Amino acid sequence: MEAQPKQPTLCPSAQPAMPGSMAFGIVLQNPENAEEPRVAWIEKPIPVTDELLAMTAPVPPTQVFRFTAPCAEGACCHFDGHDCRLATRLVQLMPAVDAGLPACRIRPTCRWFTQEGKAACQRCPQIVTFSVNPTDQLSRAATPYGYPAPEEAP
Repeated sequence: MEAQPKQPTLCPSAQPAMPGSMAFGIVLQNPENAEEPRVAWIEKPIPVTDELLAMTAPVPPTQVFRFTAPCAEGACCHFDGHDCRLATRLVQLMPAVDAGLPACRIRPTCRWFTQEGKAACQRCPQIVTFSVNPTDQLSRAATPYGYPAPEEAP
């Protein structure tokens, strides 16, 4: 029996221009707080095409979709050579918004789940790659290591 090729570890907060990117969630208004959007998971991730990106006009695609792509590892400012520091900070700084595990299709190969487990999944629905009014917690979590957090900036 031939071994199956190993699937790449996926970043759940990728940019649509990254090689192999797919939309795996849709950003929706949170009925409890319009200032804090929530992500609803797509049943099957959709490969990024020019047509898919054009559907979001006039807003940036990252305000409409959550994208995944193979983890860029060392090419990413959040990667420390072993772990995703963004996933670590999200778990440390953001409140859980889901008591269970959301119906996510990338979980088996997701960098955040592999690294942080259920705690990452419980915070994931509130993570929007491009946020017009991010919370202080989200801004702090998303600030790459080595850069001042928003409250520390001059």
